[in-house]
Amino acid sequence: MNYLIIGASSGLGRDLAYKFSQNSHNVTLVSRDERDLKALQSDIESKFNSKVSIYDVDCSSHEKVNAFINTNLDVFKHLDGVLFPIGMMFDDDTVQNNILKTNELLQANYGVVSHIVSTLIKIFEEKNSGCIVGFGSVSAYLGREVNSGYAASKRALESLFESLAVTNIKKNIKIQFYVLGYLESNMTFGKNLILPKGSTNELANIVYKNINKKYKKIYFPFWWGAISFVLKVLPFVLIKNFIKLIK
Repeated sequence: MNYLIIGASSGLGRDLAYKFSQNSHNVTLVSRDERDLKALQSDIESKFNSKVSIYDVDCSSHEKVNAFINTNLDVFKHLDGVLFPIGMMFDDDTVQNNILKTNELLQANYGVVSHIVSTLIKIFEEKNSGCIVGFGSVSAYLGREVNSGYAASKRALESLFESLAVTNIKKNIKIQFYVLGYLESNMTFGKNLILPKGSTNELANIVYKNINKKYKKIYFPFWWGAISFVLKVLPFVLIKNFIKLIK
């Protein structure tokens, strides 16, 4: 089978590329880091019976994403699924004082997903099969003192996947969404956090295991499901100090 992974050169995206390849699936990998993509392609093809295609695309640019889609429609027609382990984060000062950075953030965390999904969903409907996997963040559930732009973009992404689940409930198209807490990644490297970080390799295994299941919303690490429930139902005044602890 053939899978497209957007944001594949590091972290979760890299682990997903290895996981699907070692199970003999062909993967199309997209990232803006061409050097890392080529190294990943070479390593996978030397180890597994998998075809690896790579595309150097800056997903924070609408124009470059649009060009990638328009020049690869034949590739899209042969896909069985797409995964979006992509994420960009700027501090609030950068986002609030620079409209270009705001647009980059929204495009990378939401726009590229919406754009590619709008093309792929038509292909999957014609084939009556396919899967779309998104990755959000627990930071989307409540306002915080930092990274509000990131949180807002991830909330928009979650709303998109909820809508996809509703509109495709009677179709043979799998919609899955993972709400992520802290992961071992570049975003959390060197930070002292009150809660432990989840393994991207473990998460990749879970994603692969669930790839053929109907709509699922999964929290990872699992305890974030309970924490998120509390954050959503309790008055903000009771939990604002907890939010400060986990920021």
